[in-house]
Amino acid sequence: MFGLGELEGAVMHVLWHAEKPAKVRDVLPLLGPRRKLAYTTVMTVLDNLHRKGWVSREREGRAYYYRPAFSREEAAARALREALDASGNPQGALMHFFDSASEQEADLLRTALTRKTDRP
Repeated sequence: MFGLGELEGAVMHVLWHAEKPAKVRDVLPLLGPRRKLAYTTVMTVLDNLHRKGWVSREREGRAYYYRPAFSREEAAARALREALDASGNPQGALMHFFDSASEQEADLLRTALTRKTDRP
C-alpha cells in the first residue's frame, strides 16, 4: 500500500480481514509462519500505524485493541489522490490512467462520473 512499508502493509491486511478489533497477540500469528517476528516488533508496527493515522486503538485493561481507521478501498483512493498530487501533472496522470483502464474499469469510471455530475 502506498506510503507503507512491507510489514506495515501486511499488518493492515490482517486488520482489514479481521472481524473485530485485534490485539497484538491476535495479529502476530496471522502474519504467516515464514515470518519470525517478535511480539514487540508487531507492537511497534501497530504503534507506528496508529501514529500515522492508519489504525485507531482502544485500551482495554493492559492491552490495546486495534482496528483500521479506514477501509482498504479508502486507503487505495487516498493513495491515488497522493499519486495524482505528487505527479506534477494530475491531468496528464489521469489521462494515462484512463488509457490503461480495462473496459470494465472504464464503465465504472463513467458511472461514477455521471453520478458525481448529477449531484446538486
